[in-house]
Amino acid sequence: MSDREKNERNHKVVVPIGPQHPSLKEPGSFKITLDGEKVERAVVEIGYNHRGIEKACESRNYIQALYIIERVCGICSHAHTSCFCQTFEDLAGLEVPRRAHYIRGIVGELERLHSHLLWLGVASHEIGFDTLFMYTWRDRELVLDLLARIGGNRVNYGVNTYGGVRRDLEPELMEDVLHVCDLLEEKLKYYADLAMTESTLIARLKGIGVLLPEDVKKYSAVGPVARAAGIMDDIRVTEPYGVFREIAVNPVTDDHCDVYGRTLVRVKEMLEAIRLIRIMVKEIPDGPISVRPPRKLPVGEALSRVEAPRGEDIHYIRSTGADAPDRVRVRAPSEANWHGMSHMLEGFQLADVPIIIAAIDPCYSCTDRAIHLIGDGVNQLTDWAQIRALSIEQYKARGIDPGSIKIREF
Repeated sequence: MSDREKNERNHKVVVPIGPQHPSLKEPGSFKITLDGEKVERAVVEIGYNHRGIEKACESRNYIQALYIIERVCGICSHAHTSCFCQTFEDLAGLEVPRRAHYIRGIVGELERLHSHLLWLGVASHEIGFDTLFMYTWRDRELVLDLLARIGGNRVNYGVNTYGGVRRDLEPELMEDVLHVCDLLEEKLKYYADLAMTESTLIARLKGIGVLLPEDVKKYSAVGPVARAAGIMDDIRVTEPYGVFREIAVNPVTDDHCDVYGRTLVRVKEMLEAIRLIRIMVKEIPDGPISVRPPRKLPVGEALSRVEAPRGEDIHYIRSTGADAPDRVRVRAPSEANWHGMSHMLEGFQLADVPIIIAAIDPCYSCTDRAIHLIGDGVNQLTDWAQIRALSIEQYKARGIDPGSIKIREF
């Protein structure tokens, strides 16, 4: 008997959500099995946005790869390049100037404000609180304007380079950063008070998408998802890097273990980000902003971690001594947080599904990788040429022949 027949006999319904759906701004597919309105089973299917970022880096030199890494995610672009540069610098033995560490830290915390304000707006929209959505995205514009002045772009700022940063911060710009922090602090205190006192908001978010501490460890969740269950996994605290070796970060955790707890963590983290930015701006040292990096890395491998807005970001580089990486691996925080998604969805109502998914602040571009299929007891890996041949066959079946397209040589 098929699953469909079993469900029909048991009066259960399978509701497909995505990969194109009004509640999801990026492509992801969820098969939700309902018993009435209750989610009995949830199957997460991702892989619709695989762009081959890691493979693209391996076929280019290190300078070209840095531009690709910045486009892993638009919201966490600085976090990804910071991590990749740190990995390169560890392997090359580069000593990054202190002023560069401070600039990286300032831009990183501005990016955290940008990301969390964006998330708070999206989460508000998912539960029908569009007034808060408008407020938070209005406030986010202040941060985006600063980032555009620093790097010339609202999303990919191009600040990081191997051995430091490309752009210095002028005194006038730093004064404006402090001014924006003053404006935002008042807004964020209001949002924090709203989150802790607004009965409708609390009732809508509390007790759904539960992930207990033991489940956080079981599914290896990171970032606000883990910290909302009382687990301090902030890399800035547990394994300080860059400017955070000098400036201590106040840990932010919560014990609600649900969507409400993740909301509180992010709001409090924004207030902490403002505190850190003020310290970094006031204490930024004079000196150079970069050192000259080598064109090639020595033979070896290195791994580095930073705390992206969504959680622990890991980058790995393996070098054979050439001017291009032999292997690049990016373990973005969204990739870690997807593992517990089915557990967070099951047992709750269909109406809770959009906000539970949104509560991990998912990034599909950060997540998607090539899929390794195991079937019929045979473990098989498909190489690049086989994947291309398979793709050509699929398109030919649709009346399209891409076989004549030449692959760019590097």
